Amino acid sequence: MRGPTGLTIGVLGSYGGRNLGDEAILTGLLADLREQEPNARIIVFSRNPAHTALAHPDVEAVPWEGVSRVDSAEVLAQLDLLILGGGGILYDKEARRYLRVVRVAQERGLPLLTYAVGVGPLTDGVDTGMVRETLAGATEVTVRDQESRMVLEEAGLLNPITVTADPAFLLEPEDFPARLLREEGVPAGKRLVGLSVREPGRAAERLDVDGYHRLLAQIGDFLVQRIDAHVLFVPMERDDIRHSHGVLSHMIAADRGRILHGDYSPRQVLGLMKHFDLAVGMRLHFLIFAAMVGTPFLPLPYAGKVFDLAQRLGVPALRGVEREVEGPLLAEVDRLWDERDSRREATARRVAEVCDQARGTSQVTRAVLDGLRSRTLARMAA
Repeated sequence: MRGPTGLTIGVLGSYGGRNLGDEAILTGLLADLREQEPNARIIVFSRNPAHTALAHPDVEAVPWEGVSRVDSAEVLAQLDLLILGGGGILYDKEARRYLRVVRVAQERGLPLLTYAVGVGPLTDGVDTGMVRETLAGATEVTVRDQESRMVLEEAGLLNPITVTADPAFLLEPEDFPARLLREEGVPAGKRLVGLSVREPGRAAERLDVDGYHRLLAQIGDFLVQRIDAHVLFVPMERDDIRHSHGVLSHMIAADRGRILHGDYSPRQVLGLMKHFDLAVGMRLHFLIFAAMVGTPFLPLPYAGKVFDLAQRLGVPALRGVEREVEGPLLAEVDRLWDERDSRREATARRVAEVCDQARGTSQVTRAVLDGLRSRTLARMAA
């Protein structure tokens, strides 16, 4: 229950889908809200309310997919503020689904804040128009990267846009005991490389499945030979398991590879990254986690958001996954291993800067919450 001066805040995003990146975003966002507004009643609009309620027992979780305007309006009528984001949810064919709920909220005069949201690709006329018109009525617009700001500006949004960083940068790691690695079949006392793959799908439509499976298998085999490593595939969502098996099936040294099978929280996976000597990956939040704990990492960009992260952190990133360019990728992996110590300090400095930028979302949110809180107290005093 909320306290006598607590606000009721709704959070809408791609939550409850068992994607560790999205769940990391929600975990960081909720921790931020609790710190700023301890007495708040928080309602999360989730794809899977049961999953969200289990992972976050201090919030209420309600469905939003397949819910009528009338039913959405009943929940929205209880809110003082609707937060959209964070994460990459405003892109072609998907933006309209989230904004349908937002429009119902705005029809009721509910304030809207976008929380380090990710935007793009955005080329469809319907989605572009909805994003422009809906966010024009937002109290504050914050995005997680420069690319998202550019997409919104090209869509015609005239509001001030604040660039912050992904809410996952707000997380603190949870210990991942070595015994869990043993239970996952990873031998003790060996160098360990983390590898992250993903499915093609709308976010990575240009990926040729068999081609990139073979390419990543070559990277895995190279690291086994180059540094005498074992490789642990880290699925960030369910379908990554299948693609990890696909890569592993092409490895010559398949006996040196394992796939993480346990059900772990974002904070646990963040703690797991400390066990890796090196990380090579496609998934954005796998790379964010590696950066946060100081593990040397190489991004394999399939989308602008991954390339943007590499640029912000000052690390090399080759677009060879889409083009199946083996030589440059293996050379960059080799260079990363040789230069890992010399790069560490510069990367840590960049990571600290991005963490500060992530806390910038909190500053924007705090100003909005302070205004709402003052108006609530004024109504109660009247």
